[in-house]
Amino acid sequence: MAATETRDDTAAIAALHESLDVQQAAFLRDPMPSAEVRRERVLAVAQMALDNRLRIREAVRSDFGSHPALFADMVETLGIAGRAAYAAEHLETWMAPEPRDADPAMYGTGRAEMRREPKGVIGNIVPWNFPYDLSLGPLVDMLAGGNRVIIKPSDATPACGDLLRDMARATFDPDLVDVVVGGLDLAREFPRLRWDHLLYTGSSRIGREVARAAAENLVPVTLELGGKCPAVVMPDAVDARSVQHIVGIKMIKNGQMCNTVDHCHVPSDQVDRFVDLAAEWVAQAVPDYSTTSDCTGIISDAHLDRVLGLISEAREAGCRVVQLDPGGKVDRETRRVPMHIVVAPPPGIGISEEEVFGPILPIHPYDDVDDAIRHINAGERPLGLYVFTHDEQAAEGVLTRTSSGGACINAAAIQGALPSLGFGGVGNSGTGRHHGIDGFREFTNARGVFIRGEDDLCDLFVPPYDERQQALVDGALEGA
Repeated sequence: MAATETRDDTAAIAALHESLDVQQAAFLRDPMPSAEVRRERVLAVAQMALDNRLRIREAVRSDFGSHPALFADMVETLGIAGRAAYAAEHLETWMAPEPRDADPAMYGTGRAEMRREPKGVIGNIVPWNFPYDLSLGPLVDMLAGGNRVIIKPSDATPACGDLLRDMARATFDPDLVDVVVGGLDLAREFPRLRWDHLLYTGSSRIGREVARAAAENLVPVTLELGGKCPAVVMPDAVDARSVQHIVGIKMIKNGQMCNTVDHCHVPSDQVDRFVDLAAEWVAQAVPDYSTTSDCTGIISDAHLDRVLGLISEAREAGCRVVQLDPGGKVDRETRRVPMHIVVAPPPGIGISEEEVFGPILPIHPYDDVDDAIRHINAGERPLGLYVFTHDEQAAEGVLTRTSSGGACINAAAIQGALPSLGFGGVGNSGTGRHHGIDGFREFTNARGVFIRGEDDLCDLFVPPYDERQQALVDGALEGA
């Protein structure tokens, strides 16, 4: 809930309370929208994103200083449309009651089932790094679940927040979807309200504050928290394909992605090979990376100073620091920074202790994979864990000895882009997940329903307790 500027949020807070009241009343009037209505709402999200594609491009460029237009198209527009199309296609299957076993010896012809019902009004606190993907993407899951939604964009992306509000109000009635924009006071007030569910995506530190505020009203929360997501490169996989993928993933948003590779564990005797392969690929594929629009600007001057401070601290600690595009320079106007590799950072310095979230890839050499696993397990559970090897058994060995929110073998960060694969939560103290059926389930209530039939023994649980129950107990004990 960090703010980039001081602002008077009195009007924004009043509007938030009014919007919540309006949506809660609307939900009580229509608590169970049909599959057809939900499908229309979900597809409206897709159309809204597609109709505003060029405006989305410009908004993210404005807020980041530099941002690749085609990446905005793929993730902030087409990714949302694809997620919506997937949900619309599978919605009726997701909504269908799920049968549960009911022992006919006890319940006769009775039936049991689990029904997924809307939770009500859901709040979504959106981070700055993916202002549309992480606002409209979860909105798809929430609307598929039959809910109403209020979104709070990050105040670090004001252009994106204003456009999101305009898009939502041009597409939906505010009693269904609304967007509130403001500063620090609004951010603090948002999780204190009596939501039926609350989604927060961002840092663990703020996640704890959100969880504490929500707990006052017993509001269930989904926390998609970041963390130091590791990649374990096994000795057989220090090759061009693995290195290119790791470095390329790190270049997405210039490292400002919660499930990017935070750091790599590489065999000690192959660290030089890893660095050389990375430099060779950059020289061939993206030689002027940090001077082009492919390089996303760091979100703010404060974050820029933090990234540069991490690099300087590593140099002062005696680390080998390799800039992957040697001709690149820091551009403070667009906040673009070249990609760096830092070899063998010692414990205690910034990039070893905190989430990097920038264009720095620390390399931790290991002599035995057990050392890498101990390093991973000594920290907080990461949001994502990535294993690179041509040996499937070796990959499974790493996965079974570690824990993370999601995992990939011979890939990194990809699971978060799959509309069918639940993604979210378990980094650090995170909880829950979204995307696909997992998102639908996250934002609905599982309501167990029993329909009594004939020839059951249900009345035996009701007083008086006499020879009837005694016969039941004796028979059960004899059978046991």
